[in-house]
Amino acid sequence: MFVKSLLLLSVAIAYVSADCLHCICMRESQCKPIGCHMDVGSLSCGYYQIKIGYYEDCGQPGKKSGESTEAAWKRCADDLSCSTTCVENYYNRYKSQCNGLGMGACQIMARNHNGGPRGCHNGGTQAYWNGVHACCGCS
Repeated sequence: MFVKSLLLLSVAIAYVSADCLHCICMRESQCKPIGCHMDVGSLSCGYYQIKIGYYEDCGQPGKKSGESTEAAWKRCADDLSCSTTCVENYYNRYKSQCNGLGMGACQIMARNHNGGPRGCHNGGTQAYWNGVHACCGCS
């Protein structure tokens, strides 16, 4: 019974391809550790141009004991593995906000990455998604 439940759970979790993640990374920084830049009134950092609130929402991966959230965020954002984990965690936390919209996993990830927890409901994220989709052909 446990194996059957685990199998059903794994089927229920939407899979986001490495191609999708790569295209989001390319759109944000040409997939380079570019440090922090002002964007819409606050700093966005690293490979995926992550803001501090996003880093907090993704569970602060890689944060060391005694390290400030700000230092951990900036370090994680410029580390491809850590920042990718953050983007994946953020997707998993907020993907349910897009239930019933008929969007694929990559579109949900891209639009929420660009527009926040309910970015899939924001028409302003459509152009961002179009760019990601053109890169990977993902859905």
